[in-house]
Amino acid sequence: MIKLSVGTQSIESLAAWQKSLAKRRAGESLPAFADHVTRMSPKRRAEILEGGSIYWVIKGIIQCRNPIVDLAQTFTQDGRKACRIVLAPELIPVVPTPKRAFQGWRYFNPEDTPADLSSMGAEQNLPAHIRTKLVELGAW
Repeated sequence: MIKLSVGTQSIESLAAWQKSLAKRRAGESLPAFADHVTRMSPKRRAEILEGGSIYWVIKGIIQCRNPIVDLAQTFTQDGRKACRIVLAPELIPVVPTPKRAFQGWRYFNPEDTPADLSSMGAEQNLPAHIRTKLVELGAW
């Protein structure tokens, strides 16, 4: 799956937000995990739960992914059915890839997903802001 991370400035700020969400849930005596609640439940459930991830678009660039742990039915505050996408705690940086804005989440075909940054050579050691700038300049 692919999703815009609206308002996020960096991988680090997304990680901090997810940690605060898990901490808040723990303070409410709920399981301490980060999640994303969406109105529409993915139809490709089995496919997603077999190693799927949410790829996060931050400032117009796919920068990282969260492995998906579970898809659980939940309800919104007004009682409507929703889907809770339970996320693994780690954010895995990927090769920065430009992505235009879109609404909601989308399925992401495996052949279109960017490789994990760890598969790169020395480039993986560049600071995230430099990787982002290289993508913006078309040099990556």
